[in-house]
Amino acid sequence: MSSQFQEKIPHRRWGIGALLGIGVLINYIDRIGLSVAAPQIQELFQLTAVQMGLLFSAFAWSYAVLQIPVGMVIDRFGPTKVGRWGAFLWGIASTITAFSSGFAGIFFARILLGIAEAPAFPVSAKATGYWFPRSERSLATAIFDAAAKFSNVIGVPLVAVTVVSFGWRWGFGLTAVLSFAYFFAFLIIYRDPSADKKLTAVELNYIQQGGAAAEGKSEAGAVNMLAYLLKQSKVWGLTIGFAAYGYSFYLFLTWLPGYLVQTMHMSIIKSAGFAAIPWVFATITDLFVGGWLIDHLISRGYNESKVRKSVLVTGMLFGLAVFGATQTVDPFWAIFWISIALGGLASAAPVGWSLPSLIAPKGGAGTIGGIMNFVNNLMGAAAPIVTGYIVGATNSFINAFFVAGVILAIGIVSFVFVMGKIEAIDEPE
Repeated sequence: MSSQFQEKIPHRRWGIGALLGIGVLINYIDRIGLSVAAPQIQELFQLTAVQMGLLFSAFAWSYAVLQIPVGMVIDRFGPTKVGRWGAFLWGIASTITAFSSGFAGIFFARILLGIAEAPAFPVSAKATGYWFPRSERSLATAIFDAAAKFSNVIGVPLVAVTVVSFGWRWGFGLTAVLSFAYFFAFLIIYRDPSADKKLTAVELNYIQQGGAAAEGKSEAGAVNMLAYLLKQSKVWGLTIGFAAYGYSFYLFLTWLPGYLVQTMHMSIIKSAGFAAIPWVFATITDLFVGGWLIDHLISRGYNESKVRKSVLVTGMLFGLAVFGATQTVDPFWAIFWISIALGGLASAAPVGWSLPSLIAPKGGAGTIGGIMNFVNNLMGAAAPIVTGYIVGATNSFINAFFVAGVILAIGIVSFVFVMGKIEAIDEPE
């Protein structure tokens, strides 16, 4: 397709991509609200450390357990309906938290938030498959994946200022307002391409001819599709590889400030500032390496499967740079090595999230995304626990980072040898 013709193609699909990215950003701001408000909540309701631990974990378990069922529901009813209901429930969960009078109310709200946000990433992955040709899939996926990283840069200060200035209830009031605003935006703007009246025939043809995922549900049925996909080595290769990424990602997400305080002897305030640096770097590599660079190379004629897998594997190899942080007591060098590691992992992440729609048979992208994210979140739950035990036993992060490196190596092997070529799985008979 000539560049002259491409210039005439409207860009509604990129508006949809931005909408999905904003949704994920709000998703993560919702999630971190409790961490920021925790000191005030614990003091007000006289909660024990055990009770606070239960509140922190409530979201993660309901979120993880529902990944596979939610993926099946998305494949059955589509991203439009599921995305609307999910966004509406984000706001309800934050509102309940803001008006809670103790442990029970907040605990229930966190479980509800996990249920409500369970569809967020699978919906975004499936909708991106519908809306973008294969040649633009990486950047489109990177938009919503980078939003998760950027939330650590913008979300914590935003909620913190609100909580400190107006109290913890207003912090959740803020997230409720953001969630309901997104619900109305999604309700008004989002449609699948075939139902979008503002999408021109020219752009729709460009999307479909470029290899967009076929709309509609599988003829095999949700349960049969799940059983079929669980037998596919390609699905397990993707799932194991992405879970390895998830382990390191959640290790950094939960333990990076503690590492800086314990090993680099920083204050909490200073560690928060230093910890933001790798997340800024991760946001940039997510968008420009995991997104723009892949699409650029594919548009230049390079083999699509080789380009995606090269970035995927190289990014995870860069994740091993975390070993450098174990060899220094200089916080600047530590952040340098961690930024390289997290930047590499971030560049691999959008490739991972683009794969469900690239390898799925018709009507199976949501289910693959659910399988992948279920195991990813189990590893995400395990990472802080395993790290805590290792650091507690050894008073050092060296062995904790070594475990993460071994898991990354297993993930790389899984991507290369188990998943194989990035191509669509045959339709179930």
